[in-house]
Amino acid sequence: MMKLDFSQLNKQAKQSFSNQHAVIKKVMQGKVVACEKCGQPLVLITPEQSEQPGIGCIKGCTFISLEFA
Repeated sequence: MMKLDFSQLNKQAKQSFSNQHAVIKKVMQGKVVACEKCGQPLVLITPEQSEQPGIGCIKGCTFISLEFA
């Protein structure tokens, strides 16, 4: 039986989560964060503004879905 090594995948997932957490934190603090793909600033989209709240750029190439309580 072959053992699978998920350590690299876990490391990448942890780094991705950490990067998204940092972006969310900066945007919610009012800091300007540029989209990695198009360079447009990321904006907070509240539940009052859209049925899909989150953080994203105007072009839509970056979007982080958020749950508001």
